[in-house]
Amino acid sequence: MAFFNKVLVANRGEIACRVIRTLRRLGIASVAVYHDEDRKAPHVGLADEAVRLEGKVPSGAYLDGAQIIAAAKAIGAAAIHPGYGFLSENAGFAEAVAAAGLIFVGPHAEVIRLMGDKIRSRDFAAAHGVPVAPSVTEDDAGEDFVAKAAAIGFPLLIKASAGGGGKGMKIVRKPEELAENIGLAKGEAGRYFGDPRVFAERLVEQPRHIEVQVLGDGTGNVIHLYERECSIQRRYQKIIEEAPAPNLPAGLRERICAAAVRLASAAQYRNAGTVEFILGADGEFYFLEMNTRLQVEHPVTEMITSLDLVEVQLRIAAGQGIGHAQEDIRITGHAIECRICAEEPDHGFRPATGRIGLLALPSGEGIRFDGGIVAPQAVTPAFDSMLAKLIAWGEDRDTALARLERGLAATAVMGVPTNLDYLLRVVGHPVFRVGTLDTGFLERFAADIAAPDGDDETAIAAALAAALGDPLFRDLAFGVPEPHASIGGWRN
Repeated sequence: MAFFNKVLVANRGEIACRVIRTLRRLGIASVAVYHDEDRKAPHVGLADEAVRLEGKVPSGAYLDGAQIIAAAKAIGAAAIHPGYGFLSENAGFAEAVAAAGLIFVGPHAEVIRLMGDKIRSRDFAAAHGVPVAPSVTEDDAGEDFVAKAAAIGFPLLIKASAGGGGKGMKIVRKPEELAENIGLAKGEAGRYFGDPRVFAERLVEQPRHIEVQVLGDGTGNVIHLYERECSIQRRYQKIIEEAPAPNLPAGLRERICAAAVRLASAAQYRNAGTVEFILGADGEFYFLEMNTRLQVEHPVTEMITSLDLVEVQLRIAAGQGIGHAQEDIRITGHAIECRICAEEPDHGFRPATGRIGLLALPSGEGIRFDGGIVAPQAVTPAFDSMLAKLIAWGEDRDTALARLERGLAATAVMGVPTNLDYLLRVVGHPVFRVGTLDTGFLERFAADIAAPDGDDETAIAAALAAALGDPLFRDLAFGVPEPHASIGGWRN
């Protein structure tokens, strides 16, 4: 069913390709946008039409809301899908889209603002019966902020109100370190987000990061699609996610999902969103934040519910409602996702660059590969390091894990360093395999997961063997015509 005649996708890479594929399946014309650096990127070729964006800085072009809206109007698009990142949680952009007479495939601007402010969203959650960790804000405490923060008890977590990705976040374990770390957090928050406000909350040691996928129609009608486990993180950023969360008691699952629905319903949330929680070893959980967009890890939810979340987003944006009742949603099997990134895990996860010379993709039962890369594409520092996602589904977690390992082993990206081997070591760790997870997992088992000492000659031989298995590489390497043949017929 075509909810719109034409939709512009205000994004790039993997998520742009993913949205465009759903648009194509639904018979909706798709429009890609691109900076010159992306002119040969897969999302441009996949779309029905493409519009070039002006901009000296590549990422800046995708953040130019006025230019994107002008492109949508000029090409006749009825709606704009923001994907994730870039403008997806920009309330001003959502307002500007609506003011231009277009549909923003996402929540209303006022809800984006509410949930984008960690202090306001925590207060809102608490007011509607959603558990929040003991905390204090600068606004409430004023000059007594340090003293009132200390009164909560240590360890403490200082967090930026407008923060994310670990920026403006400090762990404080001793009273004498509190004032200094508050100052450092405020400085980071001001630099990264233009908002120096911070708050202090009790630190939950070795927590699990559990999030709930919700869908709302904007009238208070909200359903959940169960939870995801997102505890495997490096530098506060997720790299492995799964659904449902392993070893989560049924009663606790019901309480967490109910809290997420209560929050989203109170906010009259519209479209797809995710409510995130911290879960302690004692079974107590606390509201962390709400992401007002499609999440990177949405495929694991799709694979256990058989729903296309982009299709549901479009349905809601078109005013046709969610299309499902809570009792319709069932969990079938288990799914795990790995984020494949251009980075060097054994050198502090520093981002890597290069040109993809060989790309071998996995296939098989239960395997899904969401990517936006091709050979010989250049990987530059202009954008986020994530290249693609590998998702595996199985009737149970063990089956999903076995398929995931086979999929990772069958994936090859040559020309740029990636975290593929690192991911294999993580999912192969015995503690991961039994599902005993928390956000400190990668640090605690860093020595176990580190790359083994290897033989450089063996590594080179393995790389050459992989390359020689690729027909395109063989043609380039050995299909060179002898000099006389390349001259042409005139030589006679």
